[in-house]
This record gives sequence, structure tokens and C-alpha cells, in this order.
Amino acid sequence: MNEKRLGVKEKAAYGLGAVGKDMVYMLSASYVLYYFQDIMGVNTIAMGVILLVARVFDAFNDPIMGVVVAKTRTRWGKFRPWLLIGTITNAILLVLMFSAPPSFDGGGLVAYAAVTYIVWGITYTMMDIPYWSMVPAFTNSGREREGLSALARSCAGVGSALITVVTVMAVSALGGRVDAKNSDNVEKAFNSNDTAYVYYLVMRDADGNPTSMNTEVPNAVINTTISGVARAFESNTDSETDESYLVFSDSNTDYTIKIGNVELKKETGDCSVELAMDSADDGKAALAVYVSPEAYEKITSSGDYTTTLEMHSTIEVERLGFKWFSVIVGVLFILFILVTCLCIKEKSTVDMETVGVGQMFKALIKNDQAMTIVVTIVLINTALYITSNLLIYFFKYDLGGSNWQGNYTLFNTFSGTAQILAMMLMFPLLRKAFTSLKIFYICAVGEIIGYVILLTMALSGVTNVFMFFVPGFFVMAGVGILNVVVTVFLANTVDYGELKNNRRDESVIFSMQTFVVKLASGLAALVASVCLTVFNIQNDGAMNYQALVNKVSNIGNTQSLGDGSLIGLRIVMTIGPTILLIVALLLFRAKYILTDEKLNEISDELKSRKGGSKNV
Repeated sequence: MNEKRLGVKEKAAYGLGAVGKDMVYMLSASYVLYYFQDIMGVNTIAMGVILLVARVFDAFNDPIMGVVVAKTRTRWGKFRPWLLIGTITNAILLVLMFSAPPSFDGGGLVAYAAVTYIVWGITYTMMDIPYWSMVPAFTNSGREREGLSALARSCAGVGSALITVVTVMAVSALGGRVDAKNSDNVEKAFNSNDTAYVYYLVMRDADGNPTSMNTEVPNAVINTTISGVARAFESNTDSETDESYLVFSDSNTDYTIKIGNVELKKETGDCSVELAMDSADDGKAALAVYVSPEAYEKITSSGDYTTTLEMHSTIEVERLGFKWFSVIVGVLFILFILVTCLCIKEKSTVDMETVGVGQMFKALIKNDQAMTIVVTIVLINTALYITSNLLIYFFKYDLGGSNWQGNYTLFNTFSGTAQILAMMLMFPLLRKAFTSLKIFYICAVGEIIGYVILLTMALSGVTNVFMFFVPGFFVMAGVGILNVVVTVFLANTVDYGELKNNRRDESVIFSMQTFVVKLASGLAALVASVCLTVFNIQNDGAMNYQALVNKVSNIGNTQSLGDGSLIGLRIVMTIGPTILLIVALLLFRAKYILTDEKLNEISDELKSRKGGSKNV
């Protein structure tokens, strides 16, 4: 007798869990490096090492969790209890991770980042393994399993896309509201009488890039008022030169500036400002104001350079914003998974013999198809995460322009939409015409084409963000469908393993999916941090007084990085992922044998075995 198929309520509940699960994962994967490095001040390489070490730790943690799930026996099943426990603890750790005490610095922050991130990974494993292990446990093999996997991956894409699109805006809005009531806010004034300013007025082109047209303003009356938390006025230290500096710019400050009769605001995109001091009490500052050609002409023709600058440091806004945004995401995560646990029941879970870790690894090694898919997933996800980690730097330093943040958000919105639509619409259409194997090859080749187009456009000097939608579509649509397909392939290896090893190790196999995805993110984060350091891409982070003077004095190239840095960035984020995808494609083609015909044979053989055992 055929098992009852899943209803709409069960499918929706399972998909909702995927939305919450990937909201949490994307928030961590995309912003933990930025949070600890740019907001809290942890060293880039230190963060890269922490992320990789956490993934190595998962190499031992994930399989152990798979065994724990396999041994679990409760009235609610073996998957749902761990799914709920893991979700609650992971949500708590997510909030702790994005709530680093501002009083911590140096080794204390590194230790806090390491402990919270590693424990967060443990609790994520506790939830993720039973979530995916449920797929073969309450579905029939074949189209139903494939359809549910596609739905879950599509919903996961929705969760990821939501975080990608709304995080920056939500963090700013939440942090701004909380910071406005912050009792730690102080105000400091710097004027021409007590501060020696080196003052530049710089014209920028239509794309927002500074041109060679700049004026060193002599003896201007300058009154600068800066407000914000006290730690905004604590000197940072450049790890390479040991020099102190204070930097207030687009990245960490809101401001309004009036030069003569011309009033300009950051929020309307009228200008951009950079102010650098070696310390708040040093007595000298470098000020650069970048304006449109119209404003530049108006100011210089009037000859009135009297300047009033009001700035508010947003350094605390982002810290508080991430804290409260993580609370909202964590609560939604718990609610979504609770719906999953209430609506999903394990209809056909097969009792599994409990095994030790050593035996489990031996069983995995014997399942050559599972290992093939595991390695393929590592390569595909590492390629994607390398690009996603470096994409913000590509928009900021390579494409540049005053509206690079808007272009970055616009590109992410398009790419996320392309990924979701590809999983929800393109995959079902392709599945009607092609087998899953052919879809894999089509999408892998499509991703490679996307990276080639991206590199060609970057080397050709293309700056129009809409042009980058073309490679963005190839890469994100391809990776979206590939995530669905490889999940289906991994589920299929459960049946293959049962046939070959007389064991149905769904938890064991799906624990490897959890591990390899996190391993890929750790490897990619380390590659990105090394890239940022080797090619000196974050060059404005250590911009003290003299560095700003040198930067403005040498304006003439619309790019803020040297050619070597730009080429290094482009190579790492395009050629590197392309190589990984080619290796994945060749490995998969050589090793994977589970065609639709082969799967039908395996299904028939398993049914025959079960039927035979009942007749004994």
C-alpha cells in the first residue's frame, strides 16, 4: 500500500522552517565578519581564523550529532525534539553573538567572538541535522522527496534573500531609534581657532568618483561639531604602523555641511565627507569634501569657504542595530520552527542501529555516492561564499561612486530574486524537460559563464550596475537550482547506502550536509580575509591625518585602490570560484552514478528485500 502523501499544510510548515533557518544562517554567514571586524574592531585575519577553526571543530561535532539523533527515541520521534531544542538555543546564541560588550577590546573581543561563534555553530548543527534528516524519513523516494527538497530549498532562498535585502536598512532604523536614547552620547567641537585644518574641496563626476579637480582651501573658517558615543572618540590603532587615528566618513557618520551659502546633506546624496585626525586632542585635522560639479562651481565662484559641519557618529547605531535585529530574527526563527514541529510527523522513519563515530565514518566512506555529493557541495558553496564575502568590497572600491551602497543593495535584491524564482519556477520547468543530472550540468556551466562575464565586465571598466545583472542572474539562478538538485542527490544516496551497506543512515548523511556548508563558509571567510589583507583592499580603514592628505593630493584616478589591489580582488572573486566549479563539475561527472533508472532499480530492490523479510 502506498504511503499517504504530504498535504499542503505539512509542506507549508516544512518550508516555513527553512525560511527561519536560513534567515539565521545568512545573518551569521554574511555579517558576522563585518560585525566583529568593522564595528567591534577585531583583526581581519583573526576573524578568518576563528571562522575556519569553528568549521574544523564541526568536523567532529556534526557526525557526533548525527549519531545522537540516530539514538534518540521519544514519543515525539527522534527528529522534532532536537529540532526544537537546537532552534531555541541557537536563537539565544545568535543574540549573544551580535551583542558583544562594547567595553571589550583586543584579546577579550577575540575570545568573545570565538566562543560565541563556535557554540552558535554547535547549536545550529543540533537543529539543522534533524531538519534535513526528516526529508527521507517522512516522504516516499522519487518525485515527492524531490518536490519537498525543492520547496525547502526555495523557502531557504527566501529566508536568505530577506536577510540580504533588509539587514542594512533594518540595522540602521533599529539602531538609530535606540541610539537616540543612549545616555553615553557626547558632543565635541573642533574649530579653526584650536584645530589646524588641511581642507580640500573636491569635485566628483556623475558616478560620484573624485576627479583631478580639487582645491586646497586656505585659511577657511571651519566649525565642526561631532556627536556620538564616547568610544567614537577613542583613537584606533593601525596594526601595521602603530599610529593612532580618528576617521569620520560616509561609512560611520551622518552629517550636514554648509559651505558659504551652499548647504549639502549626506542623506540626499549631495556630498561626501572625510575627516581624519590622529586623535581628538591632537590639534590638527584633514578634511575632504566631495561635491557635484554644480556645487563645486557655485562654491568656488563665490569664494566663500566658511564651513559649518555637523556630524553624528553611527558607530553605536550599527552595534545596537545588529543586537536588536538579531533578537527579531531569533524570535521569528523559533516561531517558524515551532510551526514545523507541530505540523510535521515522521511517517516512515526506519529504526536505525546505533553506531560509534568510527563505525559511522566507515559507513560514510563506503557510501561513495554520498561522499561524491558532499565534496561537490563543498566546492559549489565555497565558490559562492568567496564571491558573496568580497562583493561588498568590489562595489565599494572597484565600481566606487557615492551611491555604491545603493547599487550594492540593488544588485543583491535582483540576485536574491533571481535565486528564488529560479528555485520556484525555473527548476520545475526544467524538470519537465530534463533529468536532474542534466539540470546539474546546465546550471554548473551557467554559473561558470556568469563568472566569465563578470570578470570581462570588471576588466573592461563597466560601472553601470544594471549591466552586472547579467552575470548576477547566471550565477545566482544557477546556484539556486544547484542547491535544490544536490539536496535531492544527497537524499537519494540514503537509499543507495541502505542497498549497499544494509543501513539507512539518513542522519549520518545529512549531518555531512550541515558540516560541508559551514566548512565552505569558513574556507571562504578565510580566503576573503587573506585577500583583504594581502591586497590592502580595506585601505581607508587606517586612514590617519597624513593618509587622507596623501589620498586627496593624488586624486586623478577614479578608483580608490591601486591596479594591483583591483586585479587581485577581481581574480579572487571570479577566477577562484570558476576553478572550484570546474573541479566540482569534473568530479561529479566522473563519480556520480545515481540516474533516474538506477534509483528505480534501487527502490525496487529495497521493496523486494522488505517484502522478503516479511515473508520469512
